[in-house]
Amino acid sequence: MLRIAAPLFRYSQQLSTTPARFYSSDYASKFESAQQNVKNLKESPDNDIKLKLYALFKQATSGDVQGKQPSMINFVERAKYDAWAGFKGLTNSDAQKKYVEVVEGLIAEEKGGEVNESGPGVTQGVDGLKISMENHVYRIEFNRPKKFNALTFDMYNGIIKALEEASANKETKFVVFSGAGQYYCSGNDLSNFEKAAKIGKEKLADEARELFQRFVAAFIDFDKPIIGLINGPAVGISVTLLPLFNIVWASDSATFNTPFVAIAQSAEGTSTYTFPYLMGYAKASEFLLFGRKLTAEEACERNLVNEVFPATTFLEECNRRIAEYAKLPPEALKVNKQVLRDVHRDTLHKVNKHESAVLRDRWVSKECEEALMAFMLRKKK
Repeated sequence: MLRIAAPLFRYSQQLSTTPARFYSSDYASKFESAQQNVKNLKESPDNDIKLKLYALFKQATSGDVQGKQPSMINFVERAKYDAWAGFKGLTNSDAQKKYVEVVEGLIAEEKGGEVNESGPGVTQGVDGLKISMENHVYRIEFNRPKKFNALTFDMYNGIIKALEEASANKETKFVVFSGAGQYYCSGNDLSNFEKAAKIGKEKLADEARELFQRFVAAFIDFDKPIIGLINGPAVGISVTLLPLFNIVWASDSATFNTPFVAIAQSAEGTSTYTFPYLMGYAKASEFLLFGRKLTAEEACERNLVNEVFPATTFLEECNRRIAEYAKLPPEALKVNKQVLRDVHRDTLHKVNKHESAVLRDRWVSKECEEALMAFMLRKKK
């Protein structure tokens, strides 16, 4: 999903350009420190928080908003203006204090959040992923529960590396994907495209296309079985990849959604080939074109999921089966996985290349820009 409002959130202004008369003697040093601390956060704040920080900064340094409210067509400037106007009447001192409190809250959340836990011989230091290896099972957990496990570019690269590592590790019999918290994965993180303002929309779209194609190719070519544990809602690319897995188990609280057309984008993950193959053309069209959200039972009926378990016993049942499968002969698992995949491998790569090119063109289209503007406005209401 291409983010088009990146300039909205450049909230780390230079203090040297701010008139000294707006600084409170009580909070001047804390205010300055907070502006530096927010740049050093490991994880980028949500869009609403970034907008709030921008507005508080402007209120603290320039006072009440001035000028005419921009038109709704100018989404970026309108959002900035409205956010700033929301703090009208707040003193400079109180705005500085609120700014500091927001940043301190972000730092506290980051310190108190879950950390990556990696066993020996597995990928280290990938924010948003918890990777471990035990009893011949290589586990990759989406570990950003506060962001609904949305995928960052670093996570995409981390997963590619992890799959390469799992393939090379002779102790690994198969890989298990899961999600921390209430979601399995909410798809692509919008913050991935923040640097569009720096390098340009066209160049960023090219870089994203190359990354997405490599990411999907890593699943196509992975030579050992993959098991998916879908504990909650799954969206976008986390859904389209599922036919490339060998087993998919879902909690009865899980849902499956591919809202590509609603945001003027296009399908990926080889789903334009795998979904009709699994579901039939009509049902795949309903899912991919018209964005019907499937329950776990409906996903099972359409062959996207192998089996559905009650949420209360989901992980217990999955882990019991995983422990049994981990006793199977490793070479036999690998050979038979490759035989199953070889039938479709060339076609999957062709589809992946084509889908990635189409998606790149959608990202830079005017229609996509307008759809994303509408989506962001609805989200704020």
